[in-house]
Amino acid sequence: MAQASRSRTSAQSGEAARIGGGTRVRGNVTGEGDLLIDGNVEGTIRLDGDVTISGEGSATSDVAAHNVSVSGSLEGDVEATGAVRLGGTAKVRGNLRGASIVIDDGAKFTGRIDCEFDLPAELSGSAARR
Repeated sequence: MAQASRSRTSAQSGEAARIGGGTRVRGNVTGEGDLLIDGNVEGTIRLDGDVTISGEGSATSDVAAHNVSVSGSLEGDVEATGAVRLGGTAKVRGNLRGASIVIDDGAKFTGRIDCEFDLPAELSGSAARR
């Protein structure tokens, strides 16, 4: 009971749960708060909050979350209701889907991107009709 109370307090205060360096988690990770991965996760990650894989972190996981930020390595698909960001040190193999997707210079990415956006008028064909 103390654990449930503590995790509710952490989620409400905006603190992220952390999987520390040298720690490996095998299995599914689910919840409502944010997660910072400095270690290794093998399994599905489904959170209502944000997932951050640091430069030291790695995951062999499909990830579903609000925002997903990767600076380490990820093998698996990402589905974000918000933004997906691959930092300059990221190594990602999998498909990305999100409301916005940013891939910084230096990131290594293999996969497909699924993102809805509006083309500028000069590319959408409406300029050609003028």
